[in-house]
Amino acid sequence: QVQLVESGGGLVQAGGSLRLSCAASGRTFLRYPMGWFRRAPGKEREFVAAISWTGKTPYYADSVKGRFTISRDYAANTVYLQMNSLKPEDTAVYYCAGDNRYMGVPRTVASEYDYWGQGTQVTVSS
Repeated sequence: QVQLVESGGGLVQAGGSLRLSCAASGRTFLRYPMGWFRRAPGKEREFVAAISWTGKTPYYADSVKGRFTISRDYAANTVYLQMNSLKPEDTAVYYCAGDNRYMGVPRTVASEYDYWGQGTQVTVSS
């Protein structure tokens, strides 16, 4: 059974940082793209960042570009999201997503991902 488990969320003041982790089990995502999405209260789930299977091609939503960094650790089968200069509008539940397309190009649409974690809450106070 494939599982994606996020961790690292919490409460932080505006301008602070958090590092989210997404640990995969049940299969390897070594040659598969991975992504991060978020859902703020009353809003649709939105794309945050994605990374290619090589780890060399990251994609970011305009709202987080320059502040967030996605990376992956192949040995640990884990994807990270380093979030700096956090703003209150970053408050949301953050979800890790796994793509089942072998060596595929990272996608920015939630419906195109096959596996999802349970989410981790990030709250940024002003």
